[in-house]
Amino acid sequence: MSAALEQLRAFWDQRYAAPGFVYGIEPNSFLMDQVQHLPAGGRVLCLADGEGRNGVWLASQGFDVTSVDVSPQGVDKARRLAAHHGVALCAMVADVTQLDLGQDRWDAIVSIFLHLPARARSGLHRRAVQALKPAGVFLWEAYGPGQLQLATGGPRDAALLPVLDEVALDFSDCRLIHAWSGARWVEEGSLHTGQGAVTQLVASKAGKMPV
Repeated sequence: MSAALEQLRAFWDQRYAAPGFVYGIEPNSFLMDQVQHLPAGGRVLCLADGEGRNGVWLASQGFDVTSVDVSPQGVDKARRLAAHHGVALCAMVADVTQLDLGQDRWDAIVSIFLHLPARARSGLHRRAVQALKPAGVFLWEAYGPGQLQLATGGPRDAALLPVLDEVALDFSDCRLIHAWSGARWVEEGSLHTGQGAVTQLVASKAGKMPV
């Protein structure tokens, strides 16, 4: 394990070791609003799913969910949350920037508040498009540059807060179902609460779903 990855894992392990669920147990509201675009009952990969709130909710909606996070503490909580709700969840520890996502494997890939440097982000998104099945859907929400002026969560590094046009370029070969940036109220546990400056994107891979 590289020193950078070890440091990142230690950071998130310390955060998720706190009692309770630091981002709450309710799913991201944008995900709930846009879930109709995900193929019903499909295989969904949740990137950097933390303590599992989004993956567990998707599993409760009938999706076949794999939840991935760099933090063993987060993954352990995700498994416990799934057990509490009585749903099946495949939760695994992995670095999403290095994880083999496969080819034409997923009906949907979900990325909620995953903030990466530009090169790592673009590389992950390219692999995500390849990993989607034809007509598969990528769903993204993250903080944008305006979040630096707010004290309501997210990284304090401008390099981790891309504008929407930068993110959309990663999906230039896809059909954009939804693309928006602006201010919205975010209420997710103790660390994401208040007005947030966000970017949102829902993209569909070219092609028809196999019969």
